[in-house]
Amino acid sequence: MEKKMKVQMEGTLESQSLARAVAGAYAAEMDPTVDELTEIKTAVSEAVSNVALHAYPGDLTGDMILEFMMPAPDTILIRVTDRGVGIEDIAKAMEPMYTTDTGENCSGMGFTVMESFMDRIRVDSRPGEGTTVTMIKRLDTYCGF
Repeated sequence: MEKKMKVQMEGTLESQSLARAVAGAYAAEMDPTVDELTEIKTAVSEAVSNVALHAYPGDLTGDMILEFMMPAPDTILIRVTDRGVGIEDIAKAMEPMYTTDTGENCSGMGFTVMESFMDRIRVDSRPGEGTTVTMIKRLDTYCGF
């Protein structure tokens, strides 16, 4: 049976540490290496950061939903969904160094970091409706018992 978990929290930078902790606790059941666990937590942290800085810019506020699944004994799927402003051009947003943040909070590397630490990443978005980032990672260390 596939193990699932869904968590709703505020789409703020202050939620990053909680999201990392939840991701780490969920992934720990799969007995990942320290490096794998760090990669999962970092990818989730980047996704949460994107929600806080881009989905709800300025005075906008809203929640995000984090979903965790184990579609196979060696695979974790993480989905981060917001109901924010959405992304006009997903391909452009995923380019390294691209950012819509005019302050000093962003390097434009969030999606690049997620892509480097996860095996697959998919971004679905509709302007004015929100964004869903789906990340999949297969653990190299799974023994089957």
